[in-house]
Amino acid sequence: MAEARIARDLGRPAAGGGNAIGAEQAARRLIDAGVRALLSFGLAGGLDPALRPGALLIPREVLVEGERFGADPDLLRRLGGSTVELALADGQIADTPAIKRRLRQQSGASAIDTESGAVARVAQQRGVPFAVLRAICDPAERALPPAALIALDHAGSVRILRVLASVTAAPSQIPALVQLAWDGAIARRALIRRVAELRERLAGV
Repeated sequence: MAEARIARDLGRPAAGGGNAIGAEQAARRLIDAGVRALLSFGLAGGLDPALRPGALLIPREVLVEGERFGADPDLLRRLGGSTVELALADGQIADTPAIKRRLRQQSGASAIDTESGAVARVAQQRGVPFAVLRAICDPAERALPPAALIALDHAGSVRILRVLASVTAAPSQIPALVQLAWDGAIARRALIRRVAELRERLAGV
Protein backbone atom coordinates (compact mmCIF):
# COMPACT_ATOMS: atom_id res chain seq x y z
CA MET A 1 0.00 0.00 0.00
CA ALA A 2 1.41 3.37 -1.04
CA GLU A 3 0.38 5.11 2.17
CA ALA A 4 2.07 2.45 4.32
CA ARG A 5 5.31 2.98 2.40
CA ILE A 6 5.09 6.72 3.06
CA ALA A 7 4.40 6.10 6.75
CA ARG A 8 7.50 3.92 7.06
CA ASP A 9 9.58 7.03 6.35
CA LEU A 10 8.70 8.10 9.89
CA GLY A 11 11.04 5.35 11.01
CA ARG A 12 8.23 3.40 12.69
CA PRO A 13 6.58 0.06 11.86
CA ALA A 14 3.67 0.41 9.44
CA ALA A 15 0.99 -1.92 8.13
CA GLY A 16 -1.60 -1.39 5.43
CA GLY A 17 -5.33 -1.93 5.70
CA GLY A 18 -7.65 -1.09 2.84
CA ASN A 19 -10.82 -1.09 4.93
CA ALA A 20 -12.03 -1.34 8.53
CA ILE A 21 -11.34 -5.08 8.78
CA GLY A 22 -7.82 -4.73 7.43
CA ALA A 23 -7.13 -1.71 9.64
CA GLU A 24 -8.25 -3.58 12.77
CA GLN A 25 -6.07 -6.55 11.91
CA ALA A 26 -3.08 -4.33 11.15
CA ALA A 27 -3.52 -2.34 14.38
CA ARG A 28 -3.61 -5.51 16.47
CA ARG A 29 -0.52 -6.90 14.75
CA LEU A 30 1.40 -3.69 15.39
CA ILE A 31 0.51 -3.62 19.08
CA ASP A 32 1.39 -7.30 19.44
CA ALA A 33 4.76 -6.45 17.89
CA GLY A 34 5.41 -3.86 20.60
CA VAL A 35 4.16 -0.61 19.02
CA ARG A 36 3.29 1.91 21.76
CA ALA A 37 1.06 4.30 19.76
CA LEU A 38 -1.14 4.06 16.68
CA LEU A 39 -1.39 6.56 13.85
CA SER A 40 -4.17 6.14 11.29
CA PHE A 41 -2.41 7.36 8.16
CA GLY A 42 -3.55 7.73 4.57
CA LEU A 43 -6.27 9.30 2.46
CA ALA A 44 -9.74 10.57 3.32
CA GLY A 45 -12.83 11.88 1.61
CA GLY A 46 -13.97 15.43 2.17
CA LEU A 47 -17.33 16.19 3.74
CA ASP A 48 -16.61 19.88 4.31
CA PRO A 49 -16.69 21.56 0.86
CA ALA A 50 -13.84 23.86 1.94
CA LEU A 51 -11.38 20.94 2.12
CA ARG A 52 -9.55 20.52 -1.19
CA PRO A 53 -7.35 17.64 -2.41
CA GLY A 54 -4.15 17.60 -0.39
CA ALA A 55 -5.62 19.29 2.70
CA LEU A 56 -4.19 17.60 5.78
CA LEU A 57 -6.64 16.17 8.27
CA ILE A 58 -5.67 15.88 11.94
CA PRO A 59 -8.97 15.52 13.83
CA ARG A 60 -9.34 16.06 17.55
CA GLU A 61 -11.93 13.26 17.63
CA VAL A 62 -13.22 10.49 15.41
CA LEU A 63 -16.87 9.43 15.31
CA VAL A 64 -17.57 5.70 15.07
CA GLU A 65 -21.20 4.54 15.01
CA GLY A 66 -22.26 7.34 17.32
CA GLU A 67 -19.30 6.98 19.69
CA ARG A 68 -16.52 9.57 19.86
CA PHE A 69 -12.88 8.65 20.38
CA GLY A 70 -10.49 11.43 21.32
CA ALA A 71 -7.03 11.52 19.78
CA ASP A 72 -4.13 11.57 22.22
CA PRO A 73 -3.24 15.21 23.08
CA ASP A 74 0.51 14.56 23.04
CA LEU A 75 0.34 12.89 19.63
CA LEU A 76 -1.76 15.80 18.34
CA ARG A 77 0.89 18.19 19.57
CA ARG A 78 3.65 16.21 17.89
CA LEU A 79 1.67 16.18 14.64
CA GLY A 80 1.42 19.96 14.74
CA GLY A 81 -2.03 20.33 16.31
CA SER A 82 -5.50 19.37 15.15
CA THR A 83 -6.80 20.85 11.89
CA VAL A 84 -10.46 19.82 12.35
CA GLU A 85 -12.63 18.89 15.31
CA LEU A 86 -14.23 15.71 14.00
CA ALA A 87 -13.78 13.03 11.36
CA LEU A 88 -16.30 10.31 10.57
CA ALA A 89 -14.65 6.90 10.67
CA ASP A 90 -17.19 4.09 10.96
CA GLY A 91 -16.17 2.08 7.90
CA GLN A 92 -18.80 3.31 5.47
CA ILE A 93 -17.95 4.70 2.05
CA ALA A 94 -19.32 8.06 0.92
CA ASP A 95 -19.29 7.70 -2.84
CA THR A 96 -21.65 10.46 -3.98
CA PRO A 97 -21.96 14.19 -3.23
CA ALA A 98 -25.47 13.59 -1.87
CA ILE A 99 -24.22 11.03 0.66
CA LYS A 100 -21.38 13.34 1.66
CA ARG A 101 -23.79 16.23 2.22
CA ARG A 102 -26.07 14.03 4.34
CA LEU A 103 -23.21 12.74 6.46
CA ARG A 104 -21.90 16.26 6.94
CA GLN A 105 -25.34 17.46 8.07
CA GLN A 106 -25.93 14.50 10.37
CA SER A 107 -22.52 14.33 12.02
CA GLY A 108 -20.85 17.71 11.59
CA ALA A 109 -17.70 15.82 10.58
CA SER A 110 -15.24 17.43 8.19
CA ALA A 111 -14.07 14.26 6.46
CA ILE A 112 -14.52 10.52 6.30
CA ASP A 113 -12.32 7.44 6.00
CA THR A 114 -12.90 3.72 6.39
CA GLU A 115 -10.01 2.81 8.70
CA SER A 116 -9.53 5.33 11.52
CA GLY A 117 -12.51 4.11 13.54
CA ALA A 118 -11.13 0.59 13.69
CA VAL A 119 -7.74 1.96 14.73
CA ALA A 120 -9.34 4.11 17.44
CA ARG A 121 -11.28 1.17 18.87
CA VAL A 122 -8.26 -1.13 18.97
CA ALA A 123 -6.24 1.64 20.62
CA GLN A 124 -8.87 2.04 23.32
CA GLN A 125 -9.18 -1.71 23.87
CA ARG A 126 -5.44 -2.17 24.16
CA GLY A 127 -4.73 0.99 26.14
CA VAL A 128 -2.45 2.76 23.67
CA PRO A 129 -2.69 6.35 22.37
CA PHE A 130 -3.81 7.06 18.83
CA ALA A 131 -4.11 9.92 16.38
CA VAL A 132 -5.09 10.42 12.75
CA LEU A 133 -3.08 11.99 9.93
CA ARG A 134 -4.77 11.86 6.56
CA ALA A 135 -4.95 13.92 3.39
CA ILE A 136 -8.11 14.72 1.46
CA CYS A 137 -8.29 12.83 -1.82
CA ASP A 138 -11.87 13.17 -3.09
CA PRO A 139 -13.51 16.48 -2.17
CA ALA A 140 -17.12 16.83 -1.08
CA GLU A 141 -18.52 17.60 -4.52
CA ARG A 142 -16.95 14.61 -6.25
CA ALA A 143 -18.42 11.14 -6.74
CA LEU A 144 -16.28 8.02 -6.65
CA PRO A 145 -16.33 5.85 -9.78
CA PRO A 146 -17.42 2.21 -9.34
CA ALA A 147 -13.92 0.82 -9.93
CA ALA A 148 -12.57 2.82 -6.98
CA LEU A 149 -15.02 1.13 -4.61
CA ILE A 150 -13.65 -2.34 -5.32
CA ALA A 151 -10.00 -1.42 -5.81
CA LEU A 152 -8.53 -2.40 -2.42
CA ASP A 153 -8.53 -5.62 -0.46
CA HIS A 154 -8.30 -5.93 3.35
CA ALA A 155 -4.54 -5.46 3.23
CA GLY A 156 -4.74 -2.31 1.11
CA SER A 157 -3.44 -3.96 -2.07
CA VAL A 158 -4.99 -3.04 -5.43
CA ARG A 159 -7.17 -5.75 -6.93
CA ILE A 160 -6.15 -4.92 -10.46
CA LEU A 161 -8.26 -7.61 -12.19
CA ARG A 162 -11.44 -6.36 -10.54
CA VAL A 163 -10.59 -2.78 -11.49
CA LEU A 164 -9.94 -3.77 -15.11
CA ALA A 165 -13.19 -5.72 -15.24
CA SER A 166 -15.11 -2.73 -13.89
CA VAL A 167 -13.52 -0.35 -16.39
CA THR A 168 -14.20 -2.77 -19.26
CA ALA A 169 -17.85 -3.00 -18.26
CA ALA A 170 -18.23 0.77 -17.80
CA PRO A 171 -15.51 2.69 -19.70
CA SER A 172 -17.38 5.96 -19.11
CA GLN A 173 -15.86 6.03 -15.61
CA ILE A 174 -12.33 6.47 -16.97
CA PRO A 175 -12.30 10.30 -16.73
CA ALA A 176 -13.43 10.09 -13.09
CA LEU A 177 -10.72 7.53 -12.37
CA VAL A 178 -8.10 9.78 -13.93
CA GLN A 179 -9.28 12.71 -11.79
CA LEU A 180 -9.21 10.53 -8.69
CA ALA A 181 -5.67 9.38 -9.49
CA TRP A 182 -4.60 13.01 -9.96
CA ASP A 183 -6.14 14.09 -6.66
CA GLY A 184 -4.67 11.02 -4.97
CA ALA A 185 -1.23 12.04 -6.16
CA ILE A 186 -1.74 15.53 -4.72
CA ALA A 187 -2.83 14.01 -1.40
CA ARG A 188 0.15 11.65 -1.23
CA ARG A 189 2.59 14.48 -1.96
CA ALA A 190 1.07 16.40 0.95
CA LEU A 191 1.57 13.37 3.21
CA ILE A 192 5.16 12.95 2.04
CA ARG A 193 5.91 16.59 2.85
CA ARG A 194 4.37 16.31 6.30
CA VAL A 195 6.21 13.05 7.05
CA ALA A 196 9.48 14.77 6.20
CA GLU A 197 8.61 17.50 8.71
CA LEU A 198 7.60 15.02 11.40
CA ARG A 199 10.61 12.73 11.56
CA GLU A 200 12.29 14.62 14.40
CA ARG A 201 9.07 15.77 16.08
CA LEU A 202 7.90 12.17 16.53
CA ALA A 203 11.20 11.01 18.00
CA GLY A 204 10.62 9.07 21.18
CA VAL A 205 7.07 7.94 20.40
